[in-house]
Amino acid sequence: MSKGTATTADLDLQLEKYRVELTGYCYRMLGSSFEAEDAVQDTLVRAWRSYEKFEGRSSLRSWLYRIATNVCLDMLTAGNKRARPVDLSDSTPLAQAALSPRPDNTWLEPVPDARVLPTTSDPAEAAVAKESVRLAFVAALQKLPAKQRAVLILREVLAWKASEVAELLETSVASVNSALQRARATLADTGGQDAESAVSDPLDEEQQKLLDRYMAAFEGYDMAALTALLHEDAVMTMPPFDLWLRGTDDITGFMTTLGAPCAGSHLVPVAVNGLPGFAQYKPDPEKGGFSPWAIQVLEISEGRIAGFHCFLDTVRLFPLFGLPLHLEGEADKTE
Repeated sequence: MSKGTATTADLDLQLEKYRVELTGYCYRMLGSSFEAEDAVQDTLVRAWRSYEKFEGRSSLRSWLYRIATNVCLDMLTAGNKRARPVDLSDSTPLAQAALSPRPDNTWLEPVPDARVLPTTSDPAEAAVAKESVRLAFVAALQKLPAKQRAVLILREVLAWKASEVAELLETSVASVNSALQRARATLADTGGQDAESAVSDPLDEEQQKLLDRYMAAFEGYDMAALTALLHEDAVMTMPPFDLWLRGTDDITGFMTTLGAPCAGSHLVPVAVNGLPGFAQYKPDPEKGGFSPWAIQVLEISEGRIAGFHCFLDTVRLFPLFGLPLHLEGEADKTE
């Protein structure tokens, strides 16, 4: 191999420093945290193998985004568009609630902030980045054709010039501008930025107090306290189940019936999709201690919780968040 050891190590470092932002880009494109990681790994491998052909006519960053875009477009040729339960059906009354799973590739997946949000000293840039990985926005992106999706992310989220996007996609500036206009219109129709936009960055004092009260109410399984924290039309979802509930009566009714085994759970705060969230461990009657049950993503609006989304694929998700697959004993419930 013509690359010397020192050159190889240097190239590895150069490529690796783009991993987080590329993962964020691929996540917005694909709606899957795991597919995004695979796409970035593929991108970096392709870049490493073809680096000697890279002639420096664009920046290394632009070149990597070109490769990543092509990887994502190839992955999207199957036509699968990930979604939230609220995108696929109407809410179900509690009396008709049934837990019917759909295949994993149906669902939009949560992602840890640290995997997709590069560190930045610019508060405005950080806020845009967080807003652009929130569940409602990423779900709205999935409704766009793949190339429109790429154009909107590159132009609106990453602030690339139209000429740069045209070069990356090997098309004209007029074509890029047209695709952006159509993508914006679709997003406006789907309401991609809804109640979630009310979450400040960082959380303000009242929002932090709301989360503290939520954590106490959930761990205490206090339905009266929880009801006081929820919007009257709050939404609860539980992928991979397509069931979703609207309203405090149905949500708390579910939690005290089908969801009753979650009583006594322990919550661990996590930063997920630019939003506050918790890793939920529920009591394990067989092993003792606590076992993973869900990654909860919370939406806040007007001082209350507008939605909480419980992702139940714990075997894959908890390691992604760097969380253990078991917590020992009652000691874990003490502060």
